[in-house]
Amino acid sequence: MATRTTGLDIATGWQTVLAPHGMGYRIKLLSQLLARNFQERLDPFGLTIFHWVVLCCLWEEDGLAISSIGDKLQQVGGTLTGVLDRMESRGLIRRERDQQDRRVWRIWLTDAGRDLKDILPPIAVEVREQAMQGIAVEDRERLSALVDLAIANLS
Repeated sequence: MATRTTGLDIATGWQTVLAPHGMGYRIKLLSQLLARNFQERLDPFGLTIFHWVVLCCLWEEDGLAISSIGDKLQQVGGTLTGVLDRMESRGLIRRERDQQDRRVWRIWLTDAGRDLKDILPPIAVEVREQAMQGIAVEDRERLSALVDLAIANLS
């Protein structure tokens, strides 16, 4: 049975969702700050955060179908295609047709793409550690679980 809110609850409770106090606003701000910091560290390599997330997918499982990468990243095809085009022109990936289904394109890392696995994750760890400074490991894990739950609730 749903609980009924009173006019007083609504009148006082709605202020907690307004920027800059709202949870969504603060999560977006955190996301922007993390992205800006990480992007500054990727700039010397000529990479973007989108390159990073595609590389992460391929480091976990090389040879993914484009649709699988899009599903993992919840990306729209057109956006992902442009990212893959730039990565291919930079020599980080190569595309090949699937042997069993010629309609499917698979994405494979090149040596240059694989080599970045030794360089980029430590940089990501530095950014994470800067952001999480002063936050206990247990609290970090709980925060991560709560964010995952909120994402699942809205997906």
